[in-house]
Amino acid sequence: MVTSRWTTASARAAAPRRRGAVLERAILDAALEQLGTVGWKGLTMEGVAAGAQTGKAAVYRRWPSKEDLVADALQAGLPRLGGPPDLGGIREDLLALCRQARDAMFSRPGTALRSVIHECDPTQAERFHTVIVEGVVRPMLELLRETVERGIERGEVRADAVNSYVLDAVPAMMMYRNKMCASEWNDQEIEEMVDQLMLPLLRPGGA
Repeated sequence: MVTSRWTTASARAAAPRRRGAVLERAILDAALEQLGTVGWKGLTMEGVAAGAQTGKAAVYRRWPSKEDLVADALQAGLPRLGGPPDLGGIREDLLALCRQARDAMFSRPGTALRSVIHECDPTQAERFHTVIVEGVVRPMLELLRETVERGIERGEVRADAVNSYVLDAVPAMMMYRNKMCASEWNDQEIEEMVDQLMLPLLRPGGA
């Protein structure tokens, strides 16, 4: 189906008129959708406006640049991780936590975030540093910390395992293999990471 300027304008005119928070939510949702389908480099303010069924001016009135829009869209839509799993053992807890992280990573907001991380140049990435660290990295590390600390209390994990190198291992591995190996982290891959990397790293005495 060929979409002309006239049909686009007609569809916009036929859409219910929205204002305030409702319109802003539609624009932010459209930005996430664009990031997930065409990526950071393909996202345009015009495309977001079309996806939100509004005019380009309505987008620019609220967000003067693509970077401003995407930062707010990510902030509003980032997947929220739940509490740390407590399934009775460190292996089961890590498996559940990694699956939770995987599901968030491949959700629509997670896909949008990965598009930004993978495609932005270093100067653009600075704009999203706080959003990424506060919205994704820090919550994940806190859940890992609580999970490892619980394993220490059970006697399953060595006492000195709560350090930045150990805690970084899971998110670093998941992001690296996704970007470099196109891994989608199926259940088998998660089990292999936990069994071959994390459990040997965490066991008392390295046994």
